[in-house]
Amino acid sequence: MDTGHVSALHAKHAGLEARIRTETARPQPDTLLVAMLKKQKLQIKQELAQAGT
Repeated sequence: MDTGHVSALHAKHAGLEARIRTETARPQPDTLLVAMLKKQKLQIKQELAQAGT
């Protein structure tokens, strides 16, 4: 897989992780948003695993 694509996936994964951390730190986190972000993060993780990184 293209290394630029893999780098972009890593960056997106890190960005999602930061958004999840920020949202869960709020006094009343939006659980639906957190679930959606975690699902996106998992999809990226699976794509990275297929890429072999």
